[in-house]
Amino acid sequence: MENCGKTEIVVQGIAASRGIAYGQVFVYLQSELEIPRYTVEPAKRLGEIARFEQALVATRQQIAKIQQQVKANLSEEEALIFDAHQMVLEDQALIGETIRDFESTGNNIEYCFNAVAQRYIAAFAEIDDEYLRERAADIKDVTHRVLHVLLGQTALNLGELIEKRVIVARDISPSDTAGINRSAALGLVTDNGSRTSHAVIVARSMKIPAVVGVRDLTSRVQDGDWLMVDGYEGAVIINPSQATLFRYGRIQQEKKTFESRLLSAIDQPAETLDGVRVTLRANIEKPEEVAAVKQYRGEGVGLYRTEFLFLHSATLPTEEQQYAAYRSIVEGLAPATVTIRTLDIGGDKPLPGHPQLIGPEANPFLGFRAIRVCLEHPELFKTQLRAILRASAHGKVDLMYPMISGAEEIDRANALLAEAKAELTARGLPFDSALRTGTMIEIPSAALTADVLAEKCDFFSIGTNDLIQYLLAIDRGNNRIAHLYDPTHPAVLRVLRQVVLAAQARRVKVSVCGEMAGDPVYAPLLLGLGVDELSMTPALLPAVKYLVRNTKFSDARKLAEAALAETDPRKTYALVEAFYRERVQEE
Repeated sequence: MENCGKTEIVVQGIAASRGIAYGQVFVYLQSELEIPRYTVEPAKRLGEIARFEQALVATRQQIAKIQQQVKANLSEEEALIFDAHQMVLEDQALIGETIRDFESTGNNIEYCFNAVAQRYIAAFAEIDDEYLRERAADIKDVTHRVLHVLLGQTALNLGELIEKRVIVARDISPSDTAGINRSAALGLVTDNGSRTSHAVIVARSMKIPAVVGVRDLTSRVQDGDWLMVDGYEGAVIINPSQATLFRYGRIQQEKKTFESRLLSAIDQPAETLDGVRVTLRANIEKPEEVAAVKQYRGEGVGLYRTEFLFLHSATLPTEEQQYAAYRSIVEGLAPATVTIRTLDIGGDKPLPGHPQLIGPEANPFLGFRAIRVCLEHPELFKTQLRAILRASAHGKVDLMYPMISGAEEIDRANALLAEAKAELTARGLPFDSALRTGTMIEIPSAALTADVLAEKCDFFSIGTNDLIQYLLAIDRGNNRIAHLYDPTHPAVLRVLRQVVLAAQARRVKVSVCGEMAGDPVYAPLLLGLGVDELSMTPALLPAVKYLVRNTKFSDARKLAEAALAETDPRKTYALVEAFYRERVQEE
């Protein structure tokens, strides 16, 4: 049993679902479907379209069954993941384009459907936002199901796994994950994927340790090999030695003890040891995430990304559809504040069925996106503004503009906001006339003119992800230079401090909603720099709160002063990490 004298091999991936797993491997390889291509005789073409429609109905029934199983075995929140799959099956742009391809070419319907679906998958895979990019996996999952039905084939099913195994796959769909027998799946490792994939969300809900992005692991292991999965650090160990097994046994116990400590503070206020209150809010994508905000005691929402409503629909969402979504969140979290960011769409996030709104671009990251799109399409923008305003009648709402580069854009946006208010007043519809407006600080020009922008804003929210990317001229998606992305670079810290000082001079609150805010290592540094609020993924709230409660604000300020005086990013990171370890004492 176990190593049997084989050499231990350690490979690194991305930690996706916390926990440690050890066991024998089950390699789950879905073979690529072979899609035939042939011409359908004209007399049989109506029947071919009917076959396609029947396949869509059968697939909807399959997904509905899976959804019910997930709802019964996990929760209603996890079952909602499959709403996105049903939306794909109801996407009139995808269905209509398939039928048009069939009618113009005469090729068999599965060939046409696969060709159209692959174009959609490729478009989503190029989106810069990691969460939205992972939606390509949803389309791929649904596409495979429809094709299996059309071809009369039965897909492999992880639910048939009986013996306890660590599942290793190239990639895994949400349907695959939902079908896993929890008593048999010890852990999950994939060659591809990211932390935000729906499959990983389901794995976390099942409390299955998972590591993704372990390149070519499926070609390096075989059924029956022994594997250690470290869902905390992202390490995968093939044929672990006895010493490694012993070490991980200790780590597993220590991690459980540490996580219990983090959760022990969940109902306590986020207050430093010397009495400074810190506001901790959540970043969310969808209304159903309200439950997680409450579970982890978030003080409202610091960033609600509204793109989800637009990117999963063949048609632009109406004012009523947007109002319903925004209202459900605002009412669900009242009286806490919900900060709603207006549409952050761009050349790297094409709107399904509406490519003409943006069009192809050579450099979408510096192109026609976010507030620029909204200002060029005022009716689209005002529809959203009216929906947000109407939601403000049901609780506390702040409105935030993305990717502002200068004061003129705020003036134009506020002028359209005034028009939207006047239109609602004319219709006799209520809204909060004292609605606060703010801006994201994520472009260097905005950061450097923060004193000017502060005269026109009620609050700032610093998007560190883009700000760092633009400051250091680093494409985070480029593996060759991603290591240069450094939150402790002197330029980053100086710009953050400059923004805070400009805001403080004009009594404007400053929040951080980027990845730095949710990393407990950086939280004291941000507080020491003068940031008022931190907003993050709901599940990260306990760790950050625990650190806040074990830190003196006076010490955080000293840490920030030391970091600003340092010129070597590596030494700066060593400072902040040492500060973290001293206070949290994580084993």
